[in-house]
Amino acid sequence: QVQLVESGGGLVQAGGSLRLSCAASGRTSSYYAMGWFRQAPGLEREFVAVITWSGGSTYYADSVKGRFTISRDNAKNTVYLQMNSLKPEDTGDYYCAVRTRSRITVVVSSSSGYDYWGQGTQVSVSS
Repeated sequence: QVQLVESGGGLVQAGGSLRLSCAASGRTSSYYAMGWFRQAPGLEREFVAVITWSGGSTYYADSVKGRFTISRDNAKNTVYLQMNSLKPEDTGDYYCAVRTRSRITVVVSSSSGYDYWGQGTQVSVSS
């Protein structure tokens, strides 16, 4: 059983920074990658970033490229999302998710490419 717990969300002014954390437990040996998604009120969940569990390769949505950085600490089974230069449009609930090898053929930016999800942490950016 995989459990994911996000933390680090909050209220910040535009231009500010936050660092989200996602602590994972369970069968981490099955992980291929971990990603972050976000969902603004009334909108669909959208891809933010992903990192492979072993090699550390990363991929970002164009909307966050250059501002957000995803990283992982395998020893702590934790993935981070450092968010800088935050904008009001970054507001939403942020979710981390695990992608196992069974989903490897699904495009990384699709939520259907992930097997397990956390409960989310809220990020609000004021203008």
